[in-house]
Amino acid sequence: MKVGILTGGGDCPGLNAVIRAVAKSLMVDCGAEIVGFEEGFLGLIERRSMPLSYRDVSGILAEGGTILGTHNKANPTSFYGADGADVSDQVFEYYQELGLDGIVVLGGDGTMSICHEMSKKGMRFIGVPKTIDNDLMQTDRTFGFDTAVAIATDGIDRLQTTGQSHGRVMILETMGRYTGWLALYAGIAGGADVILIPEIPYDINEIARVCEARAKRQRFTIIAVAEGARAKEGSLTVREVVEGSPDPLRLGGVGNVLKQQLEGLINQEIRTTVLGHIQRGGSPSPFDRILATQFGCYAGALAAQGKWGRMVALQDNKLTSVKLEHVANQTRYVKPDSMAVTSAMAIGASFGDPDLKLPLAHLGDLVPAV
Repeated sequence: MKVGILTGGGDCPGLNAVIRAVAKSLMVDCGAEIVGFEEGFLGLIERRSMPLSYRDVSGILAEGGTILGTHNKANPTSFYGADGADVSDQVFEYYQELGLDGIVVLGGDGTMSICHEMSKKGMRFIGVPKTIDNDLMQTDRTFGFDTAVAIATDGIDRLQTTGQSHGRVMILETMGRYTGWLALYAGIAGGADVILIPEIPYDINEIARVCEARAKRQRFTIIAVAEGARAKEGSLTVREVVEGSPDPLRLGGVGNVLKQQLEGLINQEIRTTVLGHIQRGGSPSPFDRILATQFGCYAGALAAQGKWGRMVALQDNKLTSVKLEHVANQTRYVKPDSMAVTSAMAIGASFGDPDLKLPLAHLGDLVPAV
């Protein structure tokens, strides 16, 4: 066998762990030849690849980032480097020249969508779900998410001590794009008093009410806000627009917008911290190392069995695979009546919506009968 590996989209803790697992499992079990593409699909477009030996993929389990490099603007069907031209035929030609059985691709929804489109040309792919946002369809968890949650939670823990000392409102802005998984999980883990996510637009007056109530009781308030959160009847906070990218909008700055909105409503000092790319970097957590290794080995097994056109997935705590077409061009959102949201509300967290009132009995509805 001859199998390619590439990492697409943004960087993420655990990429190297997956590369290691895919390559080693195929080398050991099948004697496969492994080819790595530099900078994701850009390596396919610019014909830049390298052979990967067993030694090349050893000792990289704990390393952050990716040894192959990545790129989040190289879509072969609309390549920014060629004024948006379709270069997929040239990519397919290079794929055939290399004599590949297929390519294992590590990426998020944009990357999986590209794989689905390129598979129509005759290329064969297996996807591995990667994103700190945890927003891919058909899988309960993506690798990189646990590490990002841990980093954001640590940020909340540190803000709590300074907020408590000074009696301040402390706002922490997380990544997450158009979904609130990261802010939600970090908010629960860090004991945030207010959690703001895109799926539940907020009322600024409700947030002010919570802050004033806590000022009388605990003196400080911790707010975890996802970068895609917005006020009711409001719009997304866009930091910049990157032309040529599959998703040109770069969100960011909602934490500062929230600060400005609150300053006219409460008398406390307000501070905003934006974690930004700190959430993407560093060594993967033990959970992500294990999950990434299992994902990689499962992807290797799919390749060995010739089961292309699928993405590895975690469903009900079991590894499985789904068709790429069921993942492409879709986003998995937080459900407002989910166990996570209901649990957070049950212990007193506000989502900034005075109309969102889930009774404690709702928790019983989410627990299956024995």
